[in-house]
Amino acid sequence: MPEISVVVAMMNEEENIKPLLEQCYEALTDLDYELTLVDDGSTDNTVAEVRKYANDRTRVVEFMKNFGQSTALQAGIDHSTGDYIVTMDADLQNDPSDIPMLLDLIKTDQWDLVAGERVNRKDGAFLRKIPSKIANYLGRNLTKVQIRDYGCTLKIFKQQIAKNLNLYGELHRFIPVLAAMQGARIHQVAVKHHARQFGKSKYNLNRTFKVISDLILMVFFRKYLQKPMHLFGTMGTLIFGVGLLINAYFFVQKILGQDIWGRPMLLLGILMLLGGIQLITTGIILELVMRTYYESQGKKTYTVRNIHRY
Repeated sequence: MPEISVVVAMMNEEENIKPLLEQCYEALTDLDYELTLVDDGSTDNTVAEVRKYANDRTRVVEFMKNFGQSTALQAGIDHSTGDYIVTMDADLQNDPSDIPMLLDLIKTDQWDLVAGERVNRKDGAFLRKIPSKIANYLGRNLTKVQIRDYGCTLKIFKQQIAKNLNLYGELHRFIPVLAAMQGARIHQVAVKHHARQFGKSKYNLNRTFKVISDLILMVFFRKYLQKPMHLFGTMGTLIFGVGLLINAYFFVQKILGQDIWGRPMLLLGILMLLGGIQLITTGIILELVMRTYYESQGKKTYTVRNIHRY
């Protein structure tokens, strides 16, 4: 079993493969490592280039079609056997020479995840830096996981943390949040960042909306995954209570002989009663789904770091 597994997700990166592998082999030469490259449905010669330059510590996991970066990283993690697992991009913007430094940090056993921070980014301001700053600010303040650069793929994990991330959709941006949900101790350190030399960036402004959607999901996961009734039950009870007060007021007005039919406030009160009932019902259903999720798969609602015997 190697000490470290390096996972690289790639799609249509044929021009980057040769320098990528050369940089990895040079950076990892003194380490006991394996290199897992996941081809996410490339339509160019990416896989052929890997075969041309791969060494005996390199494997390629080739998807039948494009599934997305999160799925590719998850597949790489699933096929990794190292005590520590590193994730990085294939576009040469991450620098493999940072990996030994990350390994030294995590081997101190102070941290379960060490994330890279691109302190001197070589990306365009309008399309990359500004949206990233906004997303990072929202991520820190809404999830309470104090990471300054959520978008940097270069990270190193202990195997136990990496194997339980369960990445899907496009949740790779919120790996620190998923790790924090396991109780991981997280540290961030400055890493090098380079401008893209070959190929085309897969990022565009449309992904900003996906990030916001995923952020909402992460806030729910972080705060209410094991107790959804606390969210939906509280909201439902509050809305139902306000609706009840409104309708009680109009009930009194009706007794006093007032014509109440058709008033907007009355309709609002009725809608709030129905909405409150729906939210409470949703909370109950999600509680049952949550229990099924854990109990049907034998999952635990806790994680154990160590067991000490004296």
